[in-house]
Amino acid sequence: MGFCLFNSVAIAARHIQHKGCRKLLIIDWHQQHRNGPQDIFYADPTVFYYSLHQSPLYPGTGDAKEKGEGAGKGMTLNRPLAAGFRAESYRKIFRRDLDAIFDEFSPDFVLISAGFDSHAEDPLGGLTLRKNDFAWMTREARKRLPPGRLVSALEGGYNVDALSRSVVAHVEALLD
Repeated sequence: MGFCLFNSVAIAARHIQHKGCRKLLIIDWHQQHRNGPQDIFYADPTVFYYSLHQSPLYPGTGDAKEKGEGAGKGMTLNRPLAAGFRAESYRKIFRRDLDAIFDEFSPDFVLISAGFDSHAEDPLGGLTLRKNDFAWMTREARKRLPPGRLVSALEGGYNVDALSRSVVAHVEALLD
């Protein structure tokens, strides 16, 4: 229901699992909720899917009560946010959620589904993030893992200038 025919993060997650990773966290900070990765891992207790996204917005999924099913119950955390949601509040939620996820789930590996369409200047939505927010979130995820245990996939952004600034800040934070 989204913009992607193939889910590169889901494919990468399965590959990483085949290489021996037991517990994997997918962090998704796209503007829209990505129902594909959520659906793929919805009943999987080895993959935690964490999404912060604007709501309501296409595809209409990602409600806070969608938490997984069967053995995967509790392995999905959606944070639907209203248009105009302040970046400083976004950061507080992000840090609090990562603390809880790492305390309770203790992932061995993190995949960031890096959609920069949640930038304040992106034409598709109404979130208020800037390049420094993306760098901060990257550092927050990175500091919780040993080196070599985080991969980021570029997956969106429709304002080329905002996208380029945000990607540079994100990659610099990955290299810190």
